[in-house]
Amino acid sequence: MSKLVSQIPTLAARLIQESKPKLNTFMKYAKVELTPPTPADIPQIRAGIGRLISSAKNGTWKNLTVREAWLNTLVGIEVLCWFYVGECIGKRHIVGYDV
Repeated sequence: MSKLVSQIPTLAARLIQESKPKLNTFMKYAKVELTPPTPADIPQIRAGIGRLISSAKNGTWKNLTVREAWLNTLVGIEVLCWFYVGECIGKRHIVGYDV
């Protein structure tokens, strides 16, 4: 046990050294992907929603490839999961509401 305790500083230093490149990559993408929308993004969001609605009305969604349809399904599932995570955070319980 004392041998393990004596190796903790070297293991911690190695862990930090090994994780720095991955953490830098994560931070690079997190700064871009995890930022909230700015007021300049609102016209693009509205245009995207408009294209989505017109695509649903015109039936152009039928021309999607299987890959595009699968990716759209995964994005929809991700949004749904984030909704449920937000619900659990908001009600502070995993199951049911506090009545």
